[in-house]
Amino acid sequence: MSTVATDAPRAAPAVRRTALLAEDLDHCEAAIRTGSRSFFTASKLLPGRVRRPALALYAFCRLSDDAVDLTREKPAAILALRDRLDLVYRGTPRNAPADRAFAAIVEEFEMPRALPEALLEGLAWDAQGRRYRTIDDLHSYSARVAAAVGAMMCVLMRVRDADALARACDLGLAMQLTNIARDVGEDAREGRLFLPTDWMEGAGIDTQAFLADPQPTAPVCRVVRRLLAEADRLYFRSEAGIAALPLSVRPGIAAARHIYAAIGTRIACAGHDSITQRAYTGPGAKLWGLATAGVHVAVTLALPRPVELHALPEPSVAFLVNAAAHAPPARETWAQGRSAALLSVLSDLESRDRARRGLMGRATEPNCE
Repeated sequence: MSTVATDAPRAAPAVRRTALLAEDLDHCEAAIRTGSRSFFTASKLLPGRVRRPALALYAFCRLSDDAVDLTREKPAAILALRDRLDLVYRGTPRNAPADRAFAAIVEEFEMPRALPEALLEGLAWDAQGRRYRTIDDLHSYSARVAAAVGAMMCVLMRVRDADALARACDLGLAMQLTNIARDVGEDAREGRLFLPTDWMEGAGIDTQAFLADPQPTAPVCRVVRRLLAEADRLYFRSEAGIAALPLSVRPGIAAARHIYAAIGTRIACAGHDSITQRAYTGPGAKLWGLATAGVHVAVTLALPRPVELHALPEPSVAFLVNAAAHAPPARETWAQGRSAALLSVLSDLESRDRARRGLMGRATEPNCE
């Protein structure tokens, strides 16, 4: 019997799946090209085997963030994201390019469910409107919405070394603190506050008055400067981890580090006023970041690995390092990967969503009196 006739029908679905995944990855790349320009620029230095999955990962994370951030029905958006992740980890993703591409990544790279679930928890905190009293509290939030992405990037690079993962999480924390410093005015005008409230109180700032009328006063600018100093500390620690990555990915990660840090430099040049203006890096700054990345990689090749590589992870990211350092079971169940804290916050949002729906239902009932 000819093997050609029997093998051909079996190959067709695989070919179609491959073509569909290519289309999905193209869609994700287009989304990141406009939605996250700094990462898109840095990603050009990554090898294709990492770049394409990385763009898909960022697309899923960015679209998830937008789905929560750009709606007033935040509890419902979080619950919908929870359901999307359930489908992804069941191997039956929603029929959307980012979801299908992320499901393929989960299967190919054995992505621990605890990592995207951490992102889900951070977005749930956004939906709850949480504020953060201390820098440690802010680190816990940043660990979920940013350091988790750094850990997932390591998984895509096939890196499971705990030291390298800890430094990748440092970079995620630093980037998120930079984002917060950049968006102080924009957040305040939306009623959001991410600066540590004990820092603000210590500087003599009334947080409610600031939210009512955000102004770049000297005390506010000092708090922004202090936050950027913390980001710089973490950027410095993260550099040690770049040397522990495969050589082919080091330029791309070094570029991301320098391009994001340049945002902090722009804020500093504006007198740490991120209220009346929003810092951004133009094409020239991005090119400088790419060039700096090349120098950075060349220097790391010539020097021994720094001792900072082996520094303990920040307490806020230890759970991410532990999750990523060990490959998960082939198919995790619904409960696996979900901490008691995440289940608690999801339960709270479900209660809020039910209450909202109940109020809406009563509002639409006819008045028969």
